[in-house]
Amino acid sequence: MGQSASLVIPAGMHVAMIMDGNGRWARARGRPRVAGHLAGVDTVRSMTEHAPSLGVGTLTLYAFSADNWRRPATEVNALMRLFRRTLEGEVERCLANSVRMSIIGRRDRLAAPLLRTIDRVEAATLHGRALWLRIAIDYSSRDAIMRAAARYAALHPAGTAPVPGSAEFAALLSEVHHSAPAPDVDLLIRTGGEQRLSDFLLWECSYAELYFTARMWPEFDTSEFSHAVNDFKRRERRFGGLVEAAAG
Repeated sequence: MGQSASLVIPAGMHVAMIMDGNGRWARARGRPRVAGHLAGVDTVRSMTEHAPSLGVGTLTLYAFSADNWRRPATEVNALMRLFRRTLEGEVERCLANSVRMSIIGRRDRLAAPLLRTIDRVEAATLHGRALWLRIAIDYSSRDAIMRAAARYAALHPAGTAPVPGSAEFAALLSEVHHSAPAPDVDLLIRTGGEQRLSDFLLWECSYAELYFTARMWPEFDTSEFSHAVNDFKRRERRFGGLVEAAAG
């Protein structure tokens, strides 16, 4: 179920991360791909613990895209088991650190045991105030935008729908995501050396600053996270406008 929009969103930046490179990290060490996913869980934990100290209030992680269903069934099944086990195992840590956890993305293709775990975790951590951790599972930004548009059209008789405002459409997107509305992304980080968005938060990243690193996700550490945030803070964000020259 979607989470209440009335809940307080922790103050601070919204950082999104595309956690790429688990499989390549494992192969480089002669290990199966699932070993890379297991190692990646440690990085997720490290980033979650470090984020509030960097002024991050919302952290959205790309865990499993809608396109990832095309991977071998053995890997997909292993990931789904890992998601469930990790979510269950992190509840106490989230409560101790006042972290609210949400899962965004489609729910109709997830197995019932994982859905029950998601419901329990979201309910248990609902009132976390230090960080809002959003994990994208079975997520596609294109799919979400199309579903939100279809939902909007269904609310109006044929031919009478006015163009929705950005805030109104963003609220519809949040409903499709099974989430309360989140602030736009300030900084998007992608590990693994690729430099593309891969259908992740396309609406929310309209004015996001981008940071790419060649490090694989299991190698990404708190020092590079800090470097990415500091690099972001040095950038000049104009949002399509102009920044007046300082008076001399």
